[in-house]
Amino acid sequence: MDQAANLRKLTEGTTNLKLVPNQARPMTKIIAIASGKGGVGKSTLSVNLAIAIAKAGHKVLIFDGDLGLANINVLLGIIPKYNLYHVVKGHKSLKDIIIQTQDGVDIIAGASGYSQLANLNDTQRNNLIKGFADLDNYDYMIIDTGAGISSNVIGLVMPADEVIVVTTPEPTAITDSYGLIKSIVSQTKDKNLKILVNRVRSAIEGKKVADRVIDISGQFLEVQVENLGFIFQDEEVEKSIREQKPYITNSPRSKAAACLTRITHTLLQTENTDSDTEGLAGFIKKFFSFVDYREKELEDRMNEDEDSPTDKG
Repeated sequence: MDQAANLRKLTEGTTNLKLVPNQARPMTKIIAIASGKGGVGKSTLSVNLAIAIAKAGHKVLIFDGDLGLANINVLLGIIPKYNLYHVVKGHKSLKDIIIQTQDGVDIIAGASGYSQLANLNDTQRNNLIKGFADLDNYDYMIIDTGAGISSNVIGLVMPADEVIVVTTPEPTAITDSYGLIKSIVSQTKDKNLKILVNRVRSAIEGKKVADRVIDISGQFLEVQVENLGFIFQDEEVEKSIREQKPYITNSPRSKAAACLTRITHTLLQTENTDSDTEGLAGFIKKFFSFVDYREKELEDRMNEDEDSPTDKG
């Protein structure tokens, strides 16, 4: 039996997968999905992983944090009437804009073209904090961050309980994934970091790429990165994107879906300790605290450069 067939067996009975049952409901667990560069399949993974977790019996919210290029609703074939922009402006509450999808997950649509969530005034920030404070009934929130290492991206990653860094076997993607991990570690070494290799041609290639990122992160950053797994290159994924139908539901017996089922199993089997983000309101407060700190840090650095003596020869 080939590796694809072995993985496909894991998809059988996916809808009956009940892992880590909720006793007393813990705080919402926040998983940030990030990448060092664009085009590695991060948003597609965010959507399909969220649906897979929902199929396991959990209530899941997707937050489209890729604010300048909001893609989550596009991948699901949804045209939102309202989005995060309307919440920031005080026209709608966060609950008002949440979209319940036929795939069993709820989404907060990003505000395309409104790229700097960090640059909000106090009233706009309070609108968001109040909105997130009202969302206390989700087991998981999946954040699809933007690509790269901007303040918006790192700010969304820092308060998360777990961070999944997505890469592909391409050398530039591997290099940029390490750059992202380095940026995160420069702020804290306590993050729960995982690497996921997308679009691999074989299991051996997936392991080789993950091991490379893990080894260089351990050697040069002294941080432990966990190998979450890999997803095969699969035409069904490309088809699902074109048709705006997630492959985990539209092609459940595909190689990619089998891989994702295995990844979901691994993720949910991890001890589900309570979130330390003080709920979703605490999460967004920490985001604002971080971006304010980064802005002040940048200002101080610029002031130091202006005050430093120059060599006039």
